[in-house]
Amino acid sequence: MTQTDPQDIPFPTSPVMPETFDGGKKIQFQCRKGIACWNVCCSNIDISLTPYDILRLKQRLDMSSTEFLQKYTAPYEMEMDGIAGVKLRPVQGGSACQFMREEGCSVYEDRPTACRYYPVALLSMRRQDENVDRDSYALVKEAHCLGHQEPRSLTVDEYRSEQGLGEYDELARGWRQLILKKKSSGPTIGKPSKRSLQLFFMSCYDVDQFRTFVASKGFGEVYDIPDEEKLKILSDDPSLMLFGFRFLRQVLFGEMSIAMREESVEARRSRLLEKQRRLEKEAAERKARDEFEMYGDQE
Repeated sequence: MTQTDPQDIPFPTSPVMPETFDGGKKIQFQCRKGIACWNVCCSNIDISLTPYDILRLKQRLDMSSTEFLQKYTAPYEMEMDGIAGVKLRPVQGGSACQFMREEGCSVYEDRPTACRYYPVALLSMRRQDENVDRDSYALVKEAHCLGHQEPRSLTVDEYRSEQGLGEYDELARGWRQLILKKKSSGPTIGKPSKRSLQLFFMSCYDVDQFRTFVASKGFGEVYDIPDEEKLKILSDDPSLMLFGFRFLRQVLFGEMSIAMREESVEARRSRLLEKQRRLEKEAAERKARDEFEMYGDQE
């Protein structure tokens, strides 16, 4: 464990303390109703959502993931021209969370991962020579938060358990690994195509649209999934979400874990090639017509 002089931090006003630690670190913190800063943190939000956060909230609100994304979220770029993340959209014309009420959070039992972790920051990192990510933590101290002055101490692991983060972290691990793999790969895999970015967004965040995609005839023609497994995937949101992470690892990084029907793949490849040839032929014919109209009467 190392600690850095605050003067060496590029952004010294950041509320994230420069010390990182593991789950055994003891912290002093408590958030409780009646504390003077109650609801202040929910009045000015910047909350990124994991796929499991979206799944839980859309179920809580009894709406589709597509409806939830449209009404409550806004996409953002995690990196320039790269994969997208999703943030909670604040109230119209303000900065407060749409779920904030005077008595507290109206979706508390299904609140997002970032809300559960506060004031701890989860830092997922992966070394270039490793295939697994490592979790470490940092402390967030903001001037408005009085929870750090409360006379209660516990370890980060105890706090995580208290906040119900075990399930949230486990079901978001595949998504975090995708992001880490993409960032660590950098230019070696090239700039993602528009189609790849759309597949990433749908597979990670819009689970109901992804269900329609997996259930489609076209998907079934390409991917050979046993009927029993496919039924479980299509009937259970968490299973579908985890399958989406597998699908993306295969599509984006070539990590083959979903069997494919070779004859269908070849037929689809032939159709795409024929379509490309047809488009090229049509483009050449248009160009020839345009040139004839421009120069033909000069002869």
